[in-house]
Amino acid sequence: MKRVIFAVAALAAMAAGPAMADEALAKAKNCFACHSVDKKVVGPAYKDVAKKFAGESGAVDKLATAILKGSQGVWGAVPMPPNANVSPDEAKKLATWVLSLK
Repeated sequence: MKRVIFAVAALAAMAAGPAMADEALAKAKNCFACHSVDKKVVGPAYKDVAKKFAGESGAVDKLATAILKGSQGVWGAVPMPPNANVSPDEAKKLATWVLSLK
């Protein structure tokens, strides 16, 4: 019985794993200080970012670059500062996660 429960829990974790893991990365890298999944804080909601870049070629790389180097003028007057605590690999993971949100 314990094996069945463990197997079900493992499958559930795998199904939610990538999204939850990258949300955890966003929390660890302090991204939620300025962003939220579904509402504007200082910066846009992640779901709004996903809508804006939906179907755009190179969106992951473009967003990862904004995470690493910052951006200005994309969402208004408030600039997004570069996140020096994020590696290029982490930036791609974060960008992929943000763009997966619906």
